[in-house]
Amino acid sequence: MFFLIQPEFVFIGLKSSILHEKWGKTLQVTLLAVIVPNLFIMLPTLDEEGALPTIYSRIPLEELKAKGYSCRVVVVDGGSTDNTMEIARDLGCEIIQQWGEGKGAGMRQGFKKFLEYDDDKLVMLDCDGTYHPEEITKIIESVPKNGISIGDRLNGSIERNAMTSTNWIGNHLLTWIAVALHGKPINDLCSGFWAFSKQAVSRLQLNSMRFEIEAEMYTSCAHLGIPIRYIPITYSKRVGKAKLGSIKDGTSIARKLIIRRIFPTPHEEK
Repeated sequence: MFFLIQPEFVFIGLKSSILHEKWGKTLQVTLLAVIVPNLFIMLPTLDEEGALPTIYSRIPLEELKAKGYSCRVVVVDGGSTDNTMEIARDLGCEIIQQWGEGKGAGMRQGFKKFLEYDDDKLVMLDCDGTYHPEEITKIIESVPKNGISIGDRLNGSIERNAMTSTNWIGNHLLTWIAVALHGKPINDLCSGFWAFSKQAVSRLQLNSMRFEIEAEMYTSCAHLGIPIRYIPITYSKRVGKAKLGSIKDGTSIARKLIIRRIFPTPHEEK
């Protein structure tokens, strides 16, 4: 004879057995653990008061919750002089005030904090309005086992005036150089929209301080055999003044690709 036992509580993260006596029969009921994946949403900022409120409001927190994710939104700030920090606090974001200058330094500190938490995946997107937070769900759900997913602008939808012709050519050229030097296919080297498994973040070997950080993440994946998947995304015109210089930063990215071809394992820069 079978008995349907209605549980009175929901157990999360536990596994236990219960012996239940009914009419002289002993039943063993096993409550299986309900695993709730934790998501670390990282927003690198530097004077992004114009974009941050809208970016935060567009993060699909309810959709992610419905899919079982527990989310934290972490702003990694590179020394903003506007109201970015106050806005982040008002929104309830966790805040990391980075050491050093540059996007690379901030992202590396964000990665370190992620590894200290009991979180399962990390997604990062530039907080300048160019990337669409609504696409976070499809990015994180496409992450391969122990790997990384990259939002692909060049094979996605680039809105009018979102990317200058110089930047478009530069992105294609740098992506071609990356594949020629390192052999691992990549569709959009300089994308600012990435999602990571914890295993992938723990294996990355990085020392970049500035905008060459994405190129170095790619070279580390190529050297260590970390799986990469590419997801077409939408790319829009940024809010506020651009911080990436076409020639200077493009040269730094190309130099990083060459250095990592010769010396795959970096020395950490403080």
